[in-house]
Amino acid sequence: MSPASAVSQSTSRPLDPRSDSWSNAEKTATHDRLPHPSPGSAHAMYATYIFPRLMDWVLRGERFQTERRRLLVAAHGNVVEIGFGTGLNLPHYPRTVTALYAVDPAPLLPDRVAQRVASAPFPVHLQHVTAEELPYDDRTFDCAVSTFTLCTIPDPLRSLREVRRVLKPNGRFLFLEHGRSDDPATARWQDRLNPLQRHLACGCNLNRPIDRLVIEAGLRIEQLDRDVLPGVPRIGGELYRGIASS
Repeated sequence: MSPASAVSQSTSRPLDPRSDSWSNAEKTATHDRLPHPSPGSAHAMYATYIFPRLMDWVLRGERFQTERRRLLVAAHGNVVEIGFGTGLNLPHYPRTVTALYAVDPAPLLPDRVAQRVASAPFPVHLQHVTAEELPYDDRTFDCAVSTFTLCTIPDPLRSLREVRRVLKPNGRFLFLEHGRSDDPATARWQDRLNPLQRHLACGCNLNRPIDRLVIEAGLRIEQLDRDVLPGVPRIGGELYRGIASS
């Protein structure tokens, strides 16, 4: 499907691609899927009504908004955003964006999303599909965006390969994610606590090596900044902010 036929909803450091390959154990852990909670169960109610509101409140924090602004200044042209969530990136896209094609598997907080979409200065086309199977033609987009999304996508490597597929030659992938720490002690704690994190945070993983995933998907990292979010425990605050090209 081309962007024109998509359904609209009204509403710095260089990396060596030869660096550590992603281990089979890490791949297996990444591809694990959480069982779907039964409709009407307490966990389903939490995942549908409570957790999205909690995350919308947390991710509206000023530090998160500052990080979004720093990343999205490079967005331009026709943009595809995977993991649109509740639309928190919308106010930070520059006027160089022509249109946004957003995907998310779940209709989270639809009234709030509709208000944010209506305020955008460019067309927003939102589809509730997974990032592992993007409904767009090859070489369609100038830019792709992912913010605090790759931690939760069941198959992040497949989704990143889809991003590479739909980007035009030399198109840019902008990413802002939390993930695996370079500090061995912190990484061990991330591995230990990850099962609990995935349960409490509806599939969010603490320990995904974001840079290695991007490289393994065939994208070239041009810029990568690493930081630790202040006020956030290091196991969950290891930040990856980068730009890659197709």
